[in-house]
Amino acid sequence: MAATQFDVGIIGGGPAGSGMAAYLAKAGVSCVVLERELFPREHVGESLVPSSTRVFNELGFWDKLDQAGFPRKFGAAWTAPNAKRTFDHDFQGLEADDYADIEFTERAQPGVEKPYTFHVDRGKFDLLLLQHAHDLGAQVYEGISVKEVDFSGDHPDIHFDMGGKAMDVKVKMVVDASGRRTLLGGQLGWKVKDPVFDQFALHTWFGDYDRSVVAQAEKLDYIYIHFLPVSNSWVWQIPITDDVTSIGVVTQKSNFAKRKSDQESFFWDSVGSRPEFAEALRASEQLRPFKTEGDYSYAMTQIAGDKVVLVGDAARFVDPIFSTGVSIALNSARFASRDIIAAIEHGDTSQAAFKTYVDTISRGTKNWYDFITLYYRLNVLFTAFILDKRYRLDIIKLLQGDVYDEEAPEVLGKMREIVTQVEQNEGHPWHHLLNGLTSNAFAPAF
Repeated sequence: MAATQFDVGIIGGGPAGSGMAAYLAKAGVSCVVLERELFPREHVGESLVPSSTRVFNELGFWDKLDQAGFPRKFGAAWTAPNAKRTFDHDFQGLEADDYADIEFTERAQPGVEKPYTFHVDRGKFDLLLLQHAHDLGAQVYEGISVKEVDFSGDHPDIHFDMGGKAMDVKVKMVVDASGRRTLLGGQLGWKVKDPVFDQFALHTWFGDYDRSVVAQAEKLDYIYIHFLPVSNSWVWQIPITDDVTSIGVVTQKSNFAKRKSDQESFFWDSVGSRPEFAEALRASEQLRPFKTEGDYSYAMTQIAGDKVVLVGDAARFVDPIFSTGVSIALNSARFASRDIIAAIEHGDTSQAAFKTYVDTISRGTKNWYDFITLYYRLNVLFTAFILDKRYRLDIIKLLQGDVYDEEAPEVLGKMREIVTQVEQNEGHPWHHLLNGLTSNAFAPAF
């Protein structure tokens, strides 16, 4: 391995890394993936959005995915505790409700011909995609702990351990797809803490949970987001198989139980704020120990430099509220691979070679960020916009994952305008529902 030369070294074999490897190998660019874990391994982020379909089609992966037996996902739904004072109010023609849903086919999506995407067991999904990259010609090594990258020479030198032995490989450039480990973001001093979001998640799988208790019987294959009457808190409900459901509580760090012994109580206290939901969960079987996810929200001062590009969670992570993680990972690989292929072909791996990728992914993640922030500031406004025919298709476009082509979607500006008016009117029926963020705090960290 030490004597082997590759065009591109990829740190991490999750969706961003394996997607990148597949694109590069398909284009004839030699690449190596160095993955720390041994696949399959458990991972959070189990629901996809339709924009990922373009990646699957381009990589020739769709048929493998469709045949894998994952539940098909046709839409998404949001529920909230019913409160007459909250929902029986019309504001500028907007009327909120304690239930809202969307079906992806309501808006035609160029390049996405299927009416569904998938909910996935990430252990199985990530393994399939990594194997697909290998089948296309990428070299893949698992159980490899990358320590650092030396950029001092003519070519980056990736230092790693293999079976307890220190080794290295020289490449023309490096892609950091190390996820929330953010290996190079940390090494190069690019990582910065997000000034707004500070979310934690506590999640597990349940068997034989009755999804229909807080879901519509004909839409049990949707992802459900259940709002909690706790500031900036919600629960995801994702079908993994016919009888296995992923459930996770997301909340602010200040609400989160720090002691592990208190975490189970914290979970049940949180879901207990929706009694019918908690009762159905208690009647089911918990299949896995609770797992926590922290350090959710951060950014980078830059996501590309000379001979280096950051993709997926290694470049930016905010919050999983709209199932954005895998989509951003795959689309960042899609966009970055174009610049990387051209850079290798022309022998120019300077920072300027990756400008198109940087501009595109920064635009998309900023739109996600603004969308998520508005959601957290005023949940009820989100449902009102979904239910309003004036804005519904624009909201669906964002939920489909098409966030990269507009600098500032008009619907986000309208949502911000309404939030500001609610903030400034203490007598507004929605004012007491405002969470801890403010409408002038919508700037990304970078």
